[in-house]
Amino acid sequence: MRFFLAFSFLLLLACNSTSQTTVSSGDTASGVDPSMPDYRYDPPTDGTVEEFDTTTDYWKEILTNQEFNVLRQDGTEPSFSSPLNDNKQAGIYACRACGLPLFSSSTKFESGTGWPSFYQPLEPKYVMEEVDRRYGMERTEVSCARCNGHLGHVFPDGPQPTGLRYCLNGVALNFVPEADL
Repeated sequence: MRFFLAFSFLLLLACNSTSQTTVSSGDTASGVDPSMPDYRYDPPTDGTVEEFDTTTDYWKEILTNQEFNVLRQDGTEPSFSSPLNDNKQAGIYACRACGLPLFSSSTKFESGTGWPSFYQPLEPKYVMEEVDRRYGMERTEVSCARCNGHLGHVFPDGPQPTGLRYCLNGVALNFVPEADL
């Protein structure tokens, strides 16, 4: 009987939703040089964002499973799972997929949601906003303007001066310390 209960419990765990992929610290994307900094940072040279499109195979090669799930399949990481949620260092948050700088630590605030939250992007043209009607509700989805990677959502319940809360998946972001800019 104990075996049956243990097996049933493990089966329930194994059937959990794939939209919240757990990734171990050793899960790295193939082709990423471990001697390189743990971030991609590629600001536009003239401020112009040129959208690009590439293959699913390319994204699978450069992103971890969890990054791919969030950035390319509109997944959501578990709340309070990202170390960026508690990050207090000065710097820039860039798109993990393409390196476009998106948000500044100066606009980051503690929202209590468990996801990194900001009240405005570095440049409005660096993010795209689109109505998201999935799951029986209406929200505004936020994506990277360069690679169209899913970042999270924006809500009208943030602090002043904008009153907005950009609630983002930490796994969709790279933090670039101010000293490295």
